[in-house]
Amino acid sequence: MRIIDLEKKQGDFQMKTGSFAIEEGKIHGIIGGNGCGKTTLCKLIMGMTLPDRGRIDYEGLKPREITMTAQRPYFIRGSVYENICYPLKIRHIRPEEQKINEWLERCGLKGKKDQYARSLSSGEQQKVSMIRALIFEPKCVMIDETLSNLDPENLELFEQVIFEIQRERPITWILISHRLAHIYKMCEILHFMHQGEILASGDKEEILFRTEDERIRRFVANEVIKMEGSHAAFES
Repeated sequence: MRIIDLEKKQGDFQMKTGSFAIEEGKIHGIIGGNGCGKTTLCKLIMGMTLPDRGRIDYEGLKPREITMTAQRPYFIRGSVYENICYPLKIRHIRPEEQKINEWLERCGLKGKKDQYARSLSSGEQQKVSMIRALIFEPKCVMIDETLSNLDPENLELFEQVIFEIQRERPITWILISHRLAHIYKMCEILHFMHQGEILASGDKEEILFRTEDERIRRFVANEVIKMEGSHAAFES
C-alpha cells in the first residue's frame, strides 16, 4: 500500500503526510504525540473519511479485506456472538461455530457468548473487538489503541496471536499504542508522525535510537522517562 501526499483538514488540524509505503505482510507501528494524526490516518486508510487531496494506492487490497479496531469499540445492539458474526454477515461468510467457540475460550470469554455485548467490562469489550476483527481473516488489520488498556496477561495473549498469524499466513498490521515498549516489541517498521506529517519511516532501531531528528529524539526520551527512564524498558 502506498500513501501518496494525503491532505486532510479538520478544524485547526491539517494533515499533510507526504508519500510513504506500508509494506505488505509486515507489522507496522505508527507513533507520535497526542493529536499528531495517527487515528485520522487510519480512518483515511479504512475509508471512514475521505482525503481533501492525495490518494491511497491499495495495490490490489480490497476494502472488505481491511479492518480497524478502536480503543472504545462500537458494538451493535446484540450479544457477543452476534457482534463477532457481524463482519462475517456483511461479507456473506457463513459463521463457523467451532472457530468462534475456540476464540471465545482462548480469550477467557467462553461463558459470555450470549451476553449483551455492551454490558461487558472494558477489557472484555476490547477482547471481543479483536476477535471480531480477526474472525474473517483480513489481510490488513489496524489496531488503534485497542490493546493499550489490557492487563499484561491479556496483552501478551494478543501479542502471541499476532505473532502466530504472522508465522502461518503473514498479513499487514498497523499498530497504534501509547505503550512504546509494546510497539518496540511487536513492530518491524515504524512511522513517526508529528503535527500531521510523517517525519520518518523505516527500521525501528534507526527511528527510535539512531535518528538525528530532534523532534523524534525528544518524543522517545519523554516516553523512556515515563517508563522508568531506561533503555531496558523497550526490551521484553
